[in-house]
This record gives sequence, structure tokens and C-alpha cells, in this order.
Amino acid sequence: MKILIDTNVILDTFLKREPHNKYSDAIFDLISDNVIISYINTSSVTDIYYVLRKKFSDIESREKIRTLLNLFQAIEVTKSDCLVALNLLISDFEDAIVVVCADRENLDFIITRDVEFLEHQKAISPKDFLEKI
Repeated sequence: MKILIDTNVILDTFLKREPHNKYSDAIFDLISDNVIISYINTSSVTDIYYVLRKKFSDIESREKIRTLLNLFQAIEVTKSDCLVALNLLISDFEDAIVVVCADRENLDFIITRDVEFLEHQKAISPKDFLEKI
């Protein structure tokens, strides 16, 4: 099973945001155990670093990014992806980019806590994903 993890779920684990981190931590365990193959958009990496840097030092933030990149496959966001995303009927452009990349890579699920994003057919909450598998 191949999944794309949305930024908010990754930050739940790194920032220990309760009660959400119990689900994101469980997903990270499945990734570490090679039960699922995980992906992240390269555009999310800089967003995650930016948020981490508000709480952690540069060295700690970079180490968390290194961990992330060791666990996840990175999907590069291309100009073509951006152009396709502009034409989708998804109000949040970042969510549209995630959908385009997940479709391009034929991923099974997009795991997110973004309520509006959960309306997309591939999107699923961390809790629902864990119950499903």
C-alpha cells in the first residue's frame, strides 16, 4: 500500500500534538516497519521545516527533516502538476497539488486531518486509515 501523508499529520508527530499524534505516531510505526510505503511532496518539506524551526533549533529541525526524508519517498512538484492543480475544483491550491501528485504516482490514499480535504475520494483521516488497515 502506497500513501501520501499531508503536512498536518507529519507535524502532529514531530510536534507531539495531542490527541492527534497517537494516530500519526502509529502510522509512522507502520512506515518504519515497512508495512506501508510513504510519500511526501517536496513542497511540504520546506513548510514542515518552517514550522519546526519555530519550536526547535536549526540543528534539531534539520535532523527531523533528515528522519522524514529517510522514511518517505519524495514526490517532486512540477510545473505541469501546478498547471493541472489550477484547473481542479479544489478551493485550496496546496490540496490540489497533493491530489495531482498522488494521482500521478498512483497512490492509494492521502492521509490528512484537513476537514475540507477529506471530501476528496483518496483522502482519509489518520484514525480512519488505521481502522481500515
